[in-house]
Amino acid sequence: MFYSLGKYILLLRLSFKRPEKFSVYWAEVMREMVSTGIGSLGIISIISVFIGAATTIQVAFQLSSPLVPLSTAGKIARDSTILEFSPTISALVLAGRVGSSIASQIGTMRVTEQIDALEIMGVNAPGYLIAPKIIAGITMVPILVIVSIALGMTGGWIACLFGGEVTPADYIVGLRDGFDPLTMQVALVKATVFGFIIASICAYQGFYTSGGALEVGQSATRGVVYSCVMILFADLVITRLML
Repeated sequence: MFYSLGKYILLLRLSFKRPEKFSVYWAEVMREMVSTGIGSLGIISIISVFIGAATTIQVAFQLSSPLVPLSTAGKIARDSTILEFSPTISALVLAGRVGSSIASQIGTMRVTEQIDALEIMGVNAPGYLIAPKIIAGITMVPILVIVSIALGMTGGWIACLFGGEVTPADYIVGLRDGFDPLTMQVALVKATVFGFIIASICAYQGFYTSGGALEVGQSATRGVVYSCVMILFADLVITRLML
């Protein structure tokens, strides 16, 4: 465990050494941001709308009491979406989509000796391959989470519009009632940490792949599994520290 942790920390240290040529690294960062952000927007949007709708329906069902204001359903759905559903579920989905891609891409370069060729040419391979992915992760995942929160609340409004348990007007009142900006801060901190975890752990698994195509698949699987476990652990720690 400590051996792997040491290799992980040393790899991160190499990844953020001063780059040889900023223009090349900048182009890689832009490409990774497009791949991570724009490429994941569709699946995040679909998941967010349906989760927001399902959450609102379930909350409305559980609060079906004449003593509880109908606007409470919107308030609970809002806080649940901001604090937990959008950051954590989005990160788990991105770990499967983006993380596996990172691990398999770098792992393939390792087993086909492309990384060795970069090092022979004097290129800092971890900096060229890993740093842009980490920067893209910590930049684009918070943006995707913000989009997910907005679409989740929209999905809840659509559920109220067609469901009938809570009127859309009561739902909007609940969204506005007692909003605490701290919840958004917690969501953005979680998203930034989750983006770093996904990119760095999956890149680590891919960078130290050895063997052939079978091992590349195993590295991608390990990267996704370890990322998901660390996302849930970080979610617990951040929630405990900030709330």
